[in-house]
Amino acid sequence: MPAANSRQMGVSEALKRRFDQWMTSPALYRWAIANPLGRWITRRRAAALFEVMAGFVHSQVLLACVRLGIFDKVLAAPATLESLAADTGMQTASLERLLSSAVALRLLDQRSGGRYGLGALGAPVVTHAGLRAMIEHNALLYEDLRDPLALMQRPDQASMHAYWPYAADGKQAPRKDEKARLAPTEAPPKDAPAEQVARYSELMSSSQRFVIEELLASYAFARHRRVLDVGGGQGGWVTELARHAPQLQLMLFDLPPVAAIARARIAQQGLTQRIEVHGGSFTANALPTGADLVTLLRVAHDHPDEVVRVLLRAIYEALEPGGKLLLAEPMAQSQAVHGAKPAVGDPYFHFYLLAMGSGRLRTAQALSELMAEAGFRSIKTIPNPMPLHAGLLVGQKP
Repeated sequence: MPAANSRQMGVSEALKRRFDQWMTSPALYRWAIANPLGRWITRRRAAALFEVMAGFVHSQVLLACVRLGIFDKVLAAPATLESLAADTGMQTASLERLLSSAVALRLLDQRSGGRYGLGALGAPVVTHAGLRAMIEHNALLYEDLRDPLALMQRPDQASMHAYWPYAADGKQAPRKDEKARLAPTEAPPKDAPAEQVARYSELMSSSQRFVIEELLASYAFARHRRVLDVGGGQGGWVTELARHAPQLQLMLFDLPPVAAIARARIAQQGLTQRIEVHGGSFTANALPTGADLVTLLRVAHDHPDEVVRVLLRAIYEALEPGGKLLLAEPMAQSQAVHGAKPAVGDPYFHFYLLAMGSGRLRTAQALSELMAEAGFRSIKTIPNPMPLHAGLLVGQKP
């Protein structure tokens, strides 16, 4: 590092340390609350910090409203406290606390005659089944986060592991030794119940709706001829894409138990002639060939770098020359995007993936580097309406 840059960094760090001391000085606080501008800034910071501290309570208010079916009830017709208590079987005094909290969080809205209606933030919850499923599912994550230090020290003991019913391609069962954890099993455990596989697949399918909307709004699929979706789950994405672009031929690749569910779902929708389903492990089996576009939706962030490298190289080998990879998943943010708060989703995904036991949240730059390492070129981000749900990257095989 040049000496000039080193001196500049030293001065910058010294200023930051001085600023830290100044910001934590009791004298500054007394000065700030004594004048209008300082008071305004201090109040905003205090409110923001309290929101962080109270975040868990807010999430539990949301969960309780979902479990009691409050949003559906008030959507049908605004209701009074007494009628909601009768419908839910909850004590009036306790339910009033919940409803008042939901109004404060804009999940509910106070209407005339003491009735409660749907709030601005409650509307998306009642609209999207996938969002309700994830709210319920997050109860597992919150149980693990009850002791965050224990989770960080022993992530292999997280209860979230039990939700992942098979161990394959990096979604492996917890293991005590880290070296073994990074060497994924190549097949589902024999004792994984079929209903557990179906439950997990259903959650992923229902919550995928947001990403599907992002993709259809942001990328021109009509330019392609044949699309392979890797890690395609129950086939929610490929069936939607089949309806969106009738000229496309499609393929789906996932683990055998999941592929069996997808095959049945696709047959029920009469799309067997347009969608081929392949079962296998991308760390052990070659991917189907012949596609000029591969889609990878919320897959890479489930796995460590070692597995992602194998996956991206397998996709590169399967693609036709000139073919493209379209990768969509939540990506770490370092600054505000499209007016959203900076890094608003990062803490959630960092700890969700830790509790899950595999993978990590990556920036678009880190994912681009992994794609380039696999051989892809002309890698670029694609603007999309709601990057909180997923960022989009596309790269081309020369």
